[in-house]
Amino acid sequence: MAKTVADVMSHEPIMVAPETPLKEAIKILVDRRISGLPVVDDAGKLVGIISETDLLWQETGVEPPAYIIFLDSVIYLENPARHEKELHKALGQTVGEVMSGAPVTVTPDEPLRKAAKLMQEKAIRRLAVTDEAGKVIGILTPGDIVRAMAAELEV
Repeated sequence: MAKTVADVMSHEPIMVAPETPLKEAIKILVDRRISGLPVVDDAGKLVGIISETDLLWQETGVEPPAYIIFLDSVIYLENPARHEKELHKALGQTVGEVMSGAPVTVTPDEPLRKAAKLMQEKAIRRLAVTDEAGKVIGILTPGDIVRAMAAELEV
């Protein structure tokens, strides 16, 4: 029988709110040895994911976008909106200011193979598993999938 996401996901994930201080989220990531956390609103609905990658901006900072001045006008050679987003992440003090919004999700009854393919295609390291109401009920990581593969080898 084909495995579903519910068969291998991590149940009862640790979650944070958008107003959670960044220092607190960093401490959770380090103490629990995890690389990301779902971010939920007061109703428990998923609004984003904060990951180690999001936190790298805090350490690396942001370079201003390349530009040229022509006839007293500034012409950006890159999209200045991207710079503004990166700057916001680098200076953020709460989870909501640094998190990645619009996270990719799956349902618990999704075939594991399909979820794994989605992770691979979108280069995602974690998928939030949500119920019909949009509430987070689990997390699926590559580690979960590999552990399921190892369990099948032992049978």
